[in-house]
Amino acid sequence: MPSTVVHAGFALLLAAGLLKGAYDRRTLAILLVVVTLPEADTLVGPWMDGAHRALLHNLTIPILAGIVVYWDTCYRERSWLRERFGGGGIRVAWVVLFVHVFAHILLDYAHLEGINVFYPVYDRFFRLEGELLVSTADGVIQTFVEFETNPETGEQTADVGAVGTTADTHVANPVELSEDPEPDDPILLPIAERGWELYLALTGLFVLIARRLQNRDSE
Repeated sequence: MPSTVVHAGFALLLAAGLLKGAYDRRTLAILLVVVTLPEADTLVGPWMDGAHRALLHNLTIPILAGIVVYWDTCYRERSWLRERFGGGGIRVAWVVLFVHVFAHILLDYAHLEGINVFYPVYDRFFRLEGELLVSTADGVIQTFVEFETNPETGEQTADVGAVGTTADTHVANPVELSEDPEPDDPILLPIAERGWELYLALTGLFVLIARRLQNRDSE
């Protein structure tokens, strides 16, 4: 699975494109804390079945957070966020929320058993798996969502990558390895298990250094 280093590298890349004029140390510190926070659900694993990739790896939390930010900034007579941090603080809040979803939650959605998308409202893991291509023989082919028809009842169902629930789904992690560890189980400090992961992490670090040097030259 993508390590915390990979998530952080991807977050720095997204932030570089979205935080124009606010790519400072304080903002980046907040961003990296929020992006890496979901990994804390591994610590609950020994006491809660399926906690990793469910408790903090879901879309329920960012959806609720987005509703709160929108309500505070658009409907309240006096916005707490605007009064405390100004208009720039509101932009940072939305960027941090966006990066949290795309640099961590949805990145894990495409690996191993995926994530428990709407936990605890709906306890079901989903993973993004399939392919989308254009074939000279079969035209457009996509297998991310597959439809099946029951030959006996004629009922049509859609397979969107459902895996299991917290009761029967375990995503191996450094705190909880698999019951029968295999050579590719996570080690204590995973950094990059694939070439593209190392590439992404190093690119994020390069962008961070480049932006800092650019800001220094402009001062």
